[in-house]
Amino acid sequence: MELIGSLIALIAILIGAVIWLLPIIFIMASSRTGGKEKFAWILAVIFITWFAWIFYLLLAPLNKQDSLHYR
Repeated sequence: MELIGSLIALIAILIGAVIWLLPIIFIMASSRTGGKEKFAWILAVIFITWFAWIFYLLLAPLNKQDSLHYR
């Protein structure tokens, strides 16, 4: 019986870790930002958690490049 409780706890911890890592994985795979800006967003997600992920979706990239400007 104790083994089942331990397995359930381990599975819950693993699921929690995956859910916590999802925003970091999505930012790393995203092409919306790059370099230092991407690193800053990842640090924000690590220290501010899901609120930073929501801000990333709303605000990234911070420096938008206008393609009309380069014509």
